[in-house]
Amino acid sequence: MTVSKDKVGSYANIILKIFEAHFSHGVDSFVFDREEIVEASGELGIAVPKNLGDVVYSFRYRNALPEKIADASTDGKEWIIEGAGRGKYRMKLVKRNRIVPRSDLLAIKIPDATPELLSQNAQNDEQALLAKVRYNRLVDLFLGVVAYSLQNHLRTTVKKLGQIEIDEVYLAVDRSGVQYVVPVQAKSGKDMHSVVQTKQDMACCADKFPRLVCRAVSAQFTDEGVIALFELVLEGDEIKVAQEKHYKLVPADSIAPEELRGYRLRSN
Repeated sequence: MTVSKDKVGSYANIILKIFEAHFSHGVDSFVFDREEIVEASGELGIAVPKNLGDVVYSFRYRNALPEKIADASTDGKEWIIEGAGRGKYRMKLVKRNRIVPRSDLLAIKIPDATPELLSQNAQNDEQALLAKVRYNRLVDLFLGVVAYSLQNHLRTTVKKLGQIEIDEVYLAVDRSGVQYVVPVQAKSGKDMHSVVQTKQDMACCADKFPRLVCRAVSAQFTDEGVIALFELVLEGDEIKVAQEKHYKLVPADSIAPEELRGYRLRSN
């Protein structure tokens, strides 16, 4: 969902007002609730947003926090917003953590199984990325499992976090019978993978699928039209990359014999 520039500007003023009400030198974490959004709107003379949660949601997933908040961070750290229960949020200073596709990684060519109608009309956005990952069974290829899409844009509530959303959830099984739940983040353009979303995806899977092993995956379009997949793990407040692969969807007849031989040699 896109948000108008005017609305983003109003949201920025509201979140900055809340931040200034709590922040002082040495503070690296504080909790606020939705009612403070109403209070901040009134103090600023801004119409109260119809969806109070969207103010916070926009800065958790879509937009950068206001520059004044960024300036209040220390070297190598940044402010994030986490869920802290129903209607509550925690703004927290954490180590800056950026996951971007490697530029030196080989892109593996895969015969494109995306329906032609979709390819012709899809936009270069997260929905198109999720569809390409799904139709080409890239989760299966990447993790070495048989995976089934359970639901996309899953909105649910998790204890101590409140409402969260996962871009797509897969269930999977491997050759030994181990069963997995795979939450997938999709990023397009300049968007980067979020420690907030990775943490909440894992927390949701532990809560909703306690019998299954969670393997968190993120997918991102690169500037070259390649799909980069990451398997992500958490160490404290940092995202770590367990593995990364790049896939390029192409017509089957455009994969040269020498490329196929190279794939066979590297797989041994």
